Amino acid sequence: MRIIISPAKKMRTDTDTLVGIGLPVFLEKTAILKEWIGTLSYDEKKKLWACSDKIAEQSAAQFAEMDLCRNLTPALLAYDGIQYTYMAPAVFEDGQLDYVQEHLRILSGFYGVVKPMDGVVPYRLEMQAKAEIGRCHNLYEFWGDILYREVMDESRILINLASREYSKCIEKYLQPDDRMITCIFGELLDGKVVQKGVYAKMARGEMVRFMAGIGAEEPEKIKNFNWSGYQFDDGRSSERKYVFLRSVKSPGITEASEK
Repeated sequence: MRIIISPAKKMRTDTDTLVGIGLPVFLEKTAILKEWIGTLSYDEKKKLWACSDKIAEQSAAQFAEMDLCRNLTPALLAYDGIQYTYMAPAVFEDGQLDYVQEHLRILSGFYGVVKPMDGVVPYRLEMQAKAEIGRCHNLYEFWGDILYREVMDESRILINLASREYSKCIEKYLQPDDRMITCIFGELLDGKVVQKGVYAKMARGEMVRFMAGIGAEEPEKIKNFNWSGYQFDDGRSSERKYVFLRSVKSPGITEASEK
């Protein structure tokens, strides 16, 4: 069983807490992307990244100085978004790091697929970026089916904790014998299940930590997840969709805190 999750836009460098134990499997294709971005003008880069001048300048400087093989940070620490904060990998207990290294895969527009302990550098490149590279019209075409083939193991089971932007690069290639279970973390609003961005990201990170803590090897085990007020809703779930509902809002967290 494998778990897939999205990266985070915000990244950091940390070469002290943990030492990476490998490089991303598709580093040669990453080098192609790096070289292609280097050929773009500043305005083209800013359009690609769809960001402010300040962030574009920082990202352009990162790519100009980028070395894909030196001063690396383990991916689990490099990504600095909400779901990684709530996953809290820096304080994993015995066995949890081994579990995520075996089971968790991070999808990335720049690296393709990353293991938690793969060494990476800060970058900005979302999977949905409008990147035309060679004959490829976007990054989904650039990566093709190799991401699917890399994340799928012999069990043919995927626990999907990724956003739609990233999970769609796997869904397209699913085979009849594959089972991808998408986890929905929501609240009931007028009888409908509604996911709110901040809360869903928090829960995805906590779910990874929960699974690592119990050493989950089969989907049934994750139905016991009950952190942050969530409970598994059997009636709204299916074989390929696990719904977890939160009845009480977590204090001090608002949608604005994500921005």
